Formats: sequence, structure tokens, C-alpha cells
Amino acid sequence: MKSKVRYTIIIPVYNEEDVIRETYRRLTLVMQSLCEPYELLFVNDGSEDRTAEIIEVLAETDDSVRLLNFSRNFGHQIAITAGMDYARGDAIVIIDADLQDPPELIPRMIEKWQEGYEVVYARRVQRKGETLFKKWTASLFYRTLRMMTEVDIPLDTGDFRLIDRKVCDVMHGIREKSRFIRGLISWIGFRQAAIEYIREERFAGKTKYPLKKMLRLAIDGITSFSHKPLKLATYLGLALSLPSFAYLVFSLGLKIFTAGTISGGRWLITLLLLLNGVNFILLGILGEYIGRIYDETKDRPLYILRNKQEAENLLVRRG
Repeated sequence: MKSKVRYTIIIPVYNEEDVIRETYRRLTLVMQSLCEPYELLFVNDGSEDRTAEIIEVLAETDDSVRLLNFSRNFGHQIAITAGMDYARGDAIVIIDADLQDPPELIPRMIEKWQEGYEVVYARRVQRKGETLFKKWTASLFYRTLRMMTEVDIPLDTGDFRLIDRKVCDVMHGIREKSRFIRGLISWIGFRQAAIEYIREERFAGKTKYPLKKMLRLAIDGITSFSHKPLKLATYLGLALSLPSFAYLVFSLGLKIFTAGTISGGRWLITLLLLLNGVNFILLGILGEYIGRIYDETKDRPLYILRNKQEAENLLVRRG
């Protein structure tokens, strides 16, 4: 393989033995059609199946295949980060291994990049093979994220995108622990363009983003780019104090000017339960932000590679 790499394709993988050969085949067909040097950089995020073994076999017969092996599962966003750390291309494409995002879209991304755009992201206009609940929660996720964050994160986009070398270099300097890659790339700026596509069904295997992980990703995205959740205390305080004050005035007026009284026992219990619930919600929000501060102060590495020497060999400078 030539030392100068034009394109790097980052493929984070976790337990993808059923699909990895087909992913390699389709990516290879697409990249060979471009007739320029490229590398397929697989990042094995602590797979427990034969994923890493299969990629190692592919690497023995194809010099364009590279593999980074994590010592354990560090998560999808960290795997993408590692890929960007070791990418050597002038243009870097991030794509998942499940083939829901079609590799055949990469040439269109490259065309946009050659027009001068430094970030080209893929926007989903249709999602095949997913339940109504999955589609609804995904739509809610993106729109809540857009409403809550202070960065213009495009709707209905995932991590499938192309970034220029200069964007990748900037990302290399951002080492925060709770990472939301698509938000960070939007925050960086540069010239960005969208390409629309239809997302296919998963080729094989199971989704690596169930509802629990989607919620975790949403929390990471919101807390990384917005202080709005912290302002909920002010809004909830006003929302509760104004009706309470009005009720107090009404109760005093009823007591002073009429013979009637209002039983306060039930109202008091309800109000106390409501206030305690609000307090716990606010404590949870504060805990999320404090937890992130705690993670940053520990300054642990984002990931650990199983074989450091092999990884260093991937850092051969571009010619």
C-alpha cells in the first residue's frame, strides 16, 4: 500500500461477525472504483465474537485493511474517536458496519468534498425495516436535541459523514470524555453540506443502539452543548411559586371575608410530593453535569489499545 492515503474509511465494529465480510466487500468495491489510495480502518470495540479474527484474516490479504483493537468495550463514540486519531487520509468517512448506511453513497460525499465542503453529512429521509416506536423515538430524539442544544445539529443525521483532514485534526485536540461526535463536528463549524438518502434495513445481527443507549446518547448530546437543563430550576420555581402564592392569597381572603375554610391537609401532601419530585429531578440534572466534571478531572485516556505497537504502525506519516 502506498504511504500517502487519500481516503480513510473508519468503521467502528462491535460483535459484527455476521456482516463484516459483506461490509468489507461493498466498501472495497466502492473505494477501488475511485482509483485512489485508501485505507479501511476497522476499530474493534471489544467484540466478544469473531469480528476481530475475521478482520485480521482480511488484513493478511489486503494491505488497505487496518485494525485497531480495544482492550474492552469503550463505546461507539470512543471507537469513532480512535479511528480519527489514527486516520491518515486527506478525507475521512465514518460509517457503521451494519450496512444500514450504504457505502455506495461515499462517492457522492467525495464529490461534495471536492467542491470545497469540509463536512458532508448524510440525512435520512426514510428508515426501512424499523418499528413505528423506533422511528418515533428517533424523531423525538433529534428534535428534542435540536430544541435543547445551543449548536445547530442537523435533524435526522447520524455519524455517517465525510470530514476533511483539517476537521479531523481539530477533533484530535478535543478530548472531552462524554463525547457526542456529530455535535462536536457541528460545533467546530467549517463549510458543511447534506446528502439525502434512504436508510436500509440492518444486513444482519442486532442493533447496537437500543432505547437505553439512545437515551444515554441524548443526555450526552444535551449536556455537552446546552445549559438549558440547569435553567429548569428557575422555570419550575416560578411555575410552582406563582400558583402557590395565588392559592395563599385566596385562602387568606376566604378566611378573612367569609366563614368558609379550605381543608389544607390533602393540598399540603400533594404539594409536598410535587416539590420533592421536582427536587429529585433537579438533583439528577445537577448530578449529570457534576458527573461529567468529575470524569474530566480524572483525565483518564479515552480508550486503551490491546496492542500498542501495532497501533503505532498505523501512524506512519502521510507522504
